Amino acid sequence: MWTRLPSSSLRLTGADRVDFVQGQMTGDLRGAPIPGMVAGAFLNVRGQIEHFARAYRRDLDVYLHLDAGQAPTLAARLKRYVIFDQVEIQDSTELLASVHVHDPEQLAGWNPDGPDAQQFELVGITTLAARVNRTGTPGVDLHYLRRHEDALLAALPGGEGTLAALNAARIRAGIPDVVRDGFTGTLLQEIGLDVGGPLPAISYRKGCYVGQEIMARLEARGNARYHLVRLAGEGLPERAEVTQAGRVVGQAGEHAAGLSLARLRRELTDGAAVEVGGVPATVTLLTAAHA
Repeated sequence: MWTRLPSSSLRLTGADRVDFVQGQMTGDLRGAPIPGMVAGAFLNVRGQIEHFARAYRRDLDVYLHLDAGQAPTLAARLKRYVIFDQVEIQDSTELLASVHVHDPEQLAGWNPDGPDAQQFELVGITTLAARVNRTGTPGVDLHYLRRHEDALLAALPGGEGTLAALNAARIRAGIPDVVRDGFTGTLLQEIGLDVGGPLPAISYRKGCYVGQEIMARLEARGNARYHLVRLAGEGLPERAEVTQAGRVVGQAGEHAAGLSLARLRRELTDGAAVEVGGVPATVTLLTAAHA
């Protein structure tokens, strides 16, 4: 099965493209192979997430894969930081498309024993791919020129799955989506993007970037006040406040099949009763097995 990913993208070229992105995001792009992919967040000076992206390093460019609609605002942010850097930023959303292939073992051209990011030909079409865990079992994100979409999709194994099914699977697996869950403006340690989390998106050893000082303080302190949990309940409102006894204790993300992910205060224990927008829910802590 494969699923179309509502996406936007940026393509960065120029001699300073890798160093420029390295100084903006939490992931260590400079340490990635060619081709390579790292997940990372773009923070404000207070350490809060403005954007989440997967950055692909290639011979001649850096490709930033984002959720739909995110490319223009990230491009505007990046252009504010271009001073003497030799870098060009192009919105490539109209040129590129992406799908998630759930079973890469059946994907022609993909080497299951190869590196996490690969570039190969599929029915004569150049594709860029990387292992990405969107459902609890790693699959492959596959990127290609939109003008080749009909021929490429016809060559994919299995049938097309729905985005709703993919989102339900990721929520069951405890994998956050910064945009879909409405977690923009939070700290990445609060929503499972820390080292060892379900969606690791930071290197504490990569050097300076916007928001790095706040990240270093949180690493030294050990724990943020909030963490990512799963909430069980029927018909939970999406991207709503989570309360307990009238006190706001967190915020919920998308809801599917009786489950939501939520950013919740750490003092709430497993099985705690809360409300999401007034609807009862039960807290389930995410374990290493869930992640």
